[in-house]
Amino acid sequence: MSETNFDSNPACTVHRVRETSKFAQWINRLGVYVVVAALLIIGMAVAPTKFLSLENIRNTLQSVSLMGMVAVGMSFVVYSANFADLSAPMIIAFSGMITISSIRMGFVPAFVIGVLSGTLLGAISGFVIGKLRAHPVIWTMAYNFVLSGIVRWIYMGSQIYPDVIAPDSAAVDTFYNLSRASIPIGDFSLSWMTVVMLAMIVLGQLILKRTKFGNQLKVVGSNYEAARLSGINVTGVIITVFMIAAFCFAVTGVFFASISKMGAYYNGEGYDFRAVTAVLLGGMTLMGGKGDMIGTFGGALVMGMLTNIMNLIGVSTFEQYMVLGVAFLIIVWITTISDRKLGKS
Repeated sequence: MSETNFDSNPACTVHRVRETSKFAQWINRLGVYVVVAALLIIGMAVAPTKFLSLENIRNTLQSVSLMGMVAVGMSFVVYSANFADLSAPMIIAFSGMITISSIRMGFVPAFVIGVLSGTLLGAISGFVIGKLRAHPVIWTMAYNFVLSGIVRWIYMGSQIYPDVIAPDSAAVDTFYNLSRASIPIGDFSLSWMTVVMLAMIVLGQLILKRTKFGNQLKVVGSNYEAARLSGINVTGVIITVFMIAAFCFAVTGVFFASISKMGAYYNGEGYDFRAVTAVLLGGMTLMGGKGDMIGTFGGALVMGMLTNIMNLIGVSTFEQYMVLGVAFLIIVWITTISDRKLGKS
């Protein structure tokens, strides 16, 4: 009875490659939750009392919520193969400051004006990158510097405070309570920030996987020229992507200003880097067209838990930046290898 040479059988080879690719995809998608479980064990080991306290869990979820909102927006940019939106910090800061500046008009008008202003900034990036084909990293980095200069000039480099702009106003109280309001669940309470983040993740997942726009975005992210030749309005898709991202950044900015009770040009610093790290850790790739919001949420959890553990054991802020920087480099290296195994260049 003759042996079958599987190595020389194209059908078997293709089948094996497909199985490997499917396995690699699941590892990319769910592997981040293995890291979440590992960090949970480490946290319980190094600080069992503090780590599992309701106050610490609430604080961790609060930090994850802010980063998670930014990560949802960043996911759309990464998924579209536009690498990252490095103007996120100034959109966060600008939206919060515009909201505070408009607080005399009432909380709802101020909130709407702040979020729409931030979203408009994203539309400008989307037009320049989608229509004029500017390099997304170079443009958004330069755009962030320009916005920083404009905001510092307008506000003379100073912080602004809601209670100074509109003293004794009910709108100010509502603004302060925005980030502090919560939904009681037994002995625990879930903040509205966390609820908003979870809603963004669910809605983002539905957009990516269940809509025509999501299908078009996958094609654009996977192969720009193929998308263009197939009749997809790639410019419109990219503009929409950056508007969605900016909307998420703007909402984050309003919550951030509410937490700090002030608006400042530096409010969003570092969130672009952390969000990209969370997105890549969650299984998306800078090559575009791969991943989902389930992975992004896992990536945000990892970043939040890692930061929380470092705070509990007394790691300084500067050392934390070093750790997160090394983590980012490792993640990029791993995703690059994974892309090659999945057949991407």
